[in-house]
Amino acid sequence: MYEQKTKETDNSVIEFIENVENPKKREDAYKLLDIFTETTGYPAKMWGPSIIGFGSYHYKYESGHEGNAPLVGFSPRKAKISLYFATGDTEREALLKDFGKYTAAKACVYINKVADIHVEVLEALINQSVKFLKERYPNH
Repeated sequence: MYEQKTKETDNSVIEFIENVENPKKREDAYKLLDIFTETTGYPAKMWGPSIIGFGSYHYKYESGHEGNAPLVGFSPRKAKISLYFATGDTEREALLKDFGKYTAAKACVYINKVADIHVEVLEALINQSVKFLKERYPNH
């Protein structure tokens, strides 16, 4: 049986951010915490040891694999800050054109610092991701 690694925990988001070593990254984590909280309306929760997630949804793939995941989230990692949005959403690419400096993988968008990006585009990405996932997984 597959055991989901990244689960919602009761760990303190503030405590996690306070333990971010780099002071600039810690400051950005607080900025992102405010932006994600205000934009989603959901309280921040820790997912696994290092992801700060907002809201949640239950997914089930055709393979039968299922689990819970945050609607959106971020993680202030050592190298870069990871931003988590919905995968499979075609509108994400269009929004990223005006986002600023970033790199992207399948599920993540990586930034060096909040100053490199356009916050209003971040808010649009957050809203789009939440909307997309709520439409795709309506029963959660």
